[in-house]
Amino acid sequence: MADMISVKEAAKRWNVTERSVTGFCRDGKIPGAVKRGKAWMIPADAQRPADNRVKTGAYRQPHSCGGHESRLPLPVGVSDYRLASTEYYYIDKTLLIRDFLDERPMVSLFTRPRRFGKTLNMDMLRTFFEKSDEDTSRYFKDKKIWACGEKYRAYQGRYPVIFLSFKDMKYNSWEETLEDVRDTIAREYKRHRILLTSDRIDETEKHFFNEITAKTATVVELSHALLYLSQMLHEHYGECAVIIVDEYDTPIQQGHAKDFYEEVISFMRNLLSGCFKDNKHLAYGFLTGVLRIAKESIFSGLNNLTINSVLDNKYSEYFGFTAEEVRETARYYGVSDKFSEICEWYDGYRFGNTEIFNPWSVINYFSNHCEPRTYWLSTGSNDIIGEVIDEADDEIYQKLTSLVNGGSFATYIDTGVIYPQIRSNPSSIYSFLLVAGYLKVLRSSVSVGGDFVCEVTVPNKEILLVYRKEILRRLEHIIPQSTAIAVQEAIFAGNGGRLGSLIQTMLVQSVSCLDTAKESFYHGFMLGVCALLGGSYVTSNREAGDGRYDIQLCPADLRLPGILIELKAGRNCSEGRLKGLAETALTQINEKNYDAEMKAKGVRTIYRYGIAFCGKRVEVAADN
Repeated sequence: MADMISVKEAAKRWNVTERSVTGFCRDGKIPGAVKRGKAWMIPADAQRPADNRVKTGAYRQPHSCGGHESRLPLPVGVSDYRLASTEYYYIDKTLLIRDFLDERPMVSLFTRPRRFGKTLNMDMLRTFFEKSDEDTSRYFKDKKIWACGEKYRAYQGRYPVIFLSFKDMKYNSWEETLEDVRDTIAREYKRHRILLTSDRIDETEKHFFNEITAKTATVVELSHALLYLSQMLHEHYGECAVIIVDEYDTPIQQGHAKDFYEEVISFMRNLLSGCFKDNKHLAYGFLTGVLRIAKESIFSGLNNLTINSVLDNKYSEYFGFTAEEVRETARYYGVSDKFSEICEWYDGYRFGNTEIFNPWSVINYFSNHCEPRTYWLSTGSNDIIGEVIDEADDEIYQKLTSLVNGGSFATYIDTGVIYPQIRSNPSSIYSFLLVAGYLKVLRSSVSVGGDFVCEVTVPNKEILLVYRKEILRRLEHIIPQSTAIAVQEAIFAGNGGRLGSLIQTMLVQSVSCLDTAKESFYHGFMLGVCALLGGSYVTSNREAGDGRYDIQLCPADLRLPGILIELKAGRNCSEGRLKGLAETALTQINEKNYDAEMKAKGVRTIYRYGIAFCGKRVEVAADN
């Protein structure tokens, strides 16, 4: 037995848990391992298996849908690269390092929706580049980047690194936000406390260091903190610093929502421009966020900034999961048959030319026994989409409700959109929705000004439910739940009289004066009402038969009736005239054969409604 060692000895030698070693033995990953009674014995010259990801208990082990205890836990909420890559099922994104080093831009900005792996990737970069007393190469030797060769390995552990994350800075006031900024910067300074004993740092610099850590520095001094820290690190190590700022725009978004936007913009402009613009102590800089706040001049004059947005091909596969990565994960957990369901719920994003799945939702799906839910919805505020809907005019609201019902449309996209534009420029809302993860691009082309014209739609079922929830929440003051149920019952019962009465009540009680409203308003209003019918598929203004209908509800279940609605709007209409408009709308449905599409799909029962509006008055003609 002299050439054999115990599980305990192997665990200590390989720096893993005893349970992990037992799992390796049980799974046949250690050649020559044998079981003696209840204990495993391992050849003394055995090498740790290449897949060294094991559980330590530092995080809760999720329950996977495969139910196999020996399989690695999923990294639910883990943004620490060391933990994720060694103790959990980790999808290798280290080739991001290779692609970066092939070009080595001075400052890189990555814009992606929340929970798409930005923080984990930035921590990966920190772990790879940072000088450390620990041999951090062990976190990469079994990863793809290490196989790329010595050219890339030479950069591992080479630089001092400054790392700040603003992802949790969500306060109600600028004072609270500034306090957290002070604390965050102070903690990063303390991480480099070796500078206080360095003979290469003068006393003035050490005094400044102590002011930052004591949190007594002025706002002006604080805005220079990253620049001065990079200078001190350069002086001490003889290498320029890598500066990483994760989720830089989270406090900016909060400032917009809580009315301290100007204060936070002014500070962030000074903080970031100071450390990234003309900083001779900077090796490389990395920033992540949801938005590129370019038009606020945060990066004014920063001609060394490379922007990588959701529309760019570079780095497109490194944030979120690719289809093959999801397939492999499903195979690993023994649920390959669930791939189509995952696609329906969490696929549909497109970054550059790469098909992308929402990583947060996919991980939680596997961890929760493959139960499809809106996991991403619960990770943060949907205030952006709520504000978009609040500020939408009739045309925009109509487009949003058409998205809920499976539609798409072409629009101008500005990836440099800023928060105040929601109010001042309503057409910018589609840019917000795209970069924030609420839209996907079907097709795109570059416009004359360098921005994009894109055909956009809703990515997947999860985001569809987010839209429906937010749109309906904004309609609650118009359509109470009891009324919504009654509307559904009237439509599906073919009860035109009851439907007209309900619509009339909603208009009278909840909508401002509509004497001059156009048909587009009523169209959007009715699309909102129809959005309540979650079991049906709604389309708007689409060719069918010999014309273009206004609203169609084609049932997913052919046992349900199909619905066709044609709308008319008039001004100063008498009762007789209004009834005549409703009859004209109904006649149009029949004469132009709008029901041809649904009949071709096998819908047996079709209800037809002609609805005419004049101000807050409505008439419904039904032919069922």
